[in-house]
Amino acid sequence: MTHNSPESPCFHCGLPVPDGLDIRVNINGKNEAMCCYGCQAVAQSIINSGMGDFYKFRTTRSQKAREVVPEFLQQLKAYDNPQVQKQFISEDSELTGDEQVREVSLILEGIVCAACVWLNEQHLNALPGVISANINYSNNRARVRWNNNRISLSEILESITRIGYLAHPYNPDRQQAVIEKEKKQQLRRIGIAAVLGMQIMILAVALYTGDWWGMEESFRQMFRWVSLGVTVPLLLFASSPFFSAALRDLKNKRVGMDVPVALGIGIAFSASVLHTFQGSGEIYFDSVAMFTFFLLSARYFESGARKRTAEATEALLNLQPAIATKLIVDSDGGYDHQKQINLSVAELAIGDYVLVRPGEHIPVDGTIIEGTSGINESLLTGESLPVIKTINDSVIGGSTNTESPLVVKIDKIGDDTVLASIQRLLEEAQNRKPAIAKMADRLASKFVTIILLLAGGVAIYWYQTDPAHWVAITVATLVVTCPCALSLATPAAFTAASGQLARLGLLPTSATALETLSRASDFVFDKTGTLTQGNIRLVKAVSLTDDDIEHHLHIAAALEAGSEHPVARSLIHAAGESEQAHASIKVSQLDNKAGAGVHGVIAGTQWYLGNLNYIHQICAQSISSTLLEENQISAMTLVALATDNKIVAVFAFDDELREEASALIRKLKQQNKTITLMTGDNEANALRIASQVGIDNVYANMKPADKLARVQSMQQRGAIVAMTGDGINDAPVLAGADVSVAMGSGTQLAAAHADLILLSNHVEHLYAGYLISRRTLKIIRQNLSWALGYNLLAIPAAATGHVDPWMAAIGMSASSLLVVLNALRLTRS
Repeated sequence: MTHNSPESPCFHCGLPVPDGLDIRVNINGKNEAMCCYGCQAVAQSIINSGMGDFYKFRTTRSQKAREVVPEFLQQLKAYDNPQVQKQFISEDSELTGDEQVREVSLILEGIVCAACVWLNEQHLNALPGVISANINYSNNRARVRWNNNRISLSEILESITRIGYLAHPYNPDRQQAVIEKEKKQQLRRIGIAAVLGMQIMILAVALYTGDWWGMEESFRQMFRWVSLGVTVPLLLFASSPFFSAALRDLKNKRVGMDVPVALGIGIAFSASVLHTFQGSGEIYFDSVAMFTFFLLSARYFESGARKRTAEATEALLNLQPAIATKLIVDSDGGYDHQKQINLSVAELAIGDYVLVRPGEHIPVDGTIIEGTSGINESLLTGESLPVIKTINDSVIGGSTNTESPLVVKIDKIGDDTVLASIQRLLEEAQNRKPAIAKMADRLASKFVTIILLLAGGVAIYWYQTDPAHWVAITVATLVVTCPCALSLATPAAFTAASGQLARLGLLPTSATALETLSRASDFVFDKTGTLTQGNIRLVKAVSLTDDDIEHHLHIAAALEAGSEHPVARSLIHAAGESEQAHASIKVSQLDNKAGAGVHGVIAGTQWYLGNLNYIHQICAQSISSTLLEENQISAMTLVALATDNKIVAVFAFDDELREEASALIRKLKQQNKTITLMTGDNEANALRIASQVGIDNVYANMKPADKLARVQSMQQRGAIVAMTGDGINDAPVLAGADVSVAMGSGTQLAAAHADLILLSNHVEHLYAGYLISRRTLKIIRQNLSWALGYNLLAIPAAATGHVDPWMAAIGMSASSLLVVLNALRLTRS
């Protein structure tokens, strides 16, 4: 055993190492002595977490036995607390094996360019246990899915810290604080660069004038030294973000946009210092000042513009209030308006009663149990006018109470609310990258490396052919490039477009939705709930036996008791006055045939309820057209009730056509689109609706499988099909279409798996979405064309000496700013 002298200090805490104790930890390649096993555990934990640099940069010894890891790592551990995670983590309900899949939205600090995004995505996706990680450059937000049994959230956050960035779960208030902090820092740096830059420019003008008209060498040298003295603080403060980001990139063995910028500024400054000491040669202090000022200014305006592209979606994220007024429940289960407490919305539970005053946001989803008022759901559904709601009506969290106080009983909280579903779907859509964005990212990731190699060749060439100008030309080549414009071209446009669609109540949930919708050639519509209101009413019930029609109605309602189909709801509503009668009917062996009907056993008899084709297949019996015409129901939606061998009743339903349906079809036809109606309803009713809205291609009596087969047939002929349906019963055909639109009421939102969900009741918004998708793709093409064209022209011009360094700084700054400003055009109504 090695004996340590009493004077040997513990490497971790600084206390003496007891004689005879030899405990060591390998830190940065050296076996350092520890004074106790506690310090050994501390030091080993720090090294194992990849934070060995902690010992390089600490300014004092750590306290003995006080810290297990550095303080910031200890703080991250708090995010593993299940109670803390409830506020910002969603958990996948479909768990398989030993997987415990969780998902979180993170805000990343320190992102300055597309390379930063690429580095963080690559780093996160390489972590064991991380399923997927996608980052939206326009708002610096990451969506991360991971298996909590393999890696914890704190370990994910630690891994981001290790590569030089800071991440924390998304919180609107904290994000705003971060934005304000960054904005103040940017303004301070811009101010310093402007003030000092003006002094440097005055001196530069004097030197340039001296070159033309003559100047004493002593004055020339004095101006050089003064310029150097003014440039140093500018470089240390205003230019520091470029150098710190470049060093971080190089440490991670990556080259981001700040590497050529820092290299250009560094070369210009170093050459200027050398020439100042030599007393001869060109100096570029003015170029350093201009680079810094223009680049900082461009980033400031670019970040502001990117924030504006996301304003609409950020507005959705800020709808939920932080505080709610909870009514205290008495021992008898009632509540008292006089007994109120204000508490965090996160503390509310299902079954609580909350008071919502006029002008306040409804905190979470619930049911009104007292009061009547207008509810403004415009930001959620696109409805511009308040909807009057009263007792027993459902209300959506985030909507605004406009008129009178309401008492709401809470039905859903957390990730189960409609607002949370909207936020999650929208964020997932923005974070998933379409093919065009992935292509641009791949190009941008290699772009900087190519530029650095090119700049090296330019420097060697010009140093050999024109030593007096090699610095200026090399610096211009480094600075003029703009890979960020390539990576910003797509996400900035998609974020702005998503916000505009959200305002209309058209929620994109897929990365390819807009791209495919813009190219759609055929638009296919379901009838019920799509072209019609979906408020199906039972118009007439006809008994074909001697039994009372009420008896048949109760049997039909009992068979449909668990269904959410509009026809089922209408039957149950019609039997509602005698609800106990059909509720007491016991149904066994219940089975649902999608798109056809339902059957079950009641009191030993097999009963069937469905469309006429389904019933005909069951009992080989048809309803005569004479009977239908006599009852004036031949052109309505018909459902029959039958036993194994006999039809006993027929129910006729009608639905009101949406007012804007005809306008939608007319506008799509003006765009030379092929319009098709596919419905499971009878042909007479389908033709009646089609004639009213102007659709020529009609397919009736179709099961979901028939619809899917028809869509696939259209696709085989080269059609790009956009299918619009109810999102639940049309699930197969929605999945098979090139782009799908689901009519999604709040209760259907979580179940509707489609590329776009129409939250509003205005089907005409689909046409507005189509126009926005076309504008989006047009702007993306413009952005990519500009980004590629600018670099293809600017780089050769700079490399051949036709671009001054100050012009390169302006061009590079303006390039990425122009891309974002172009995307902002999508935010105009």
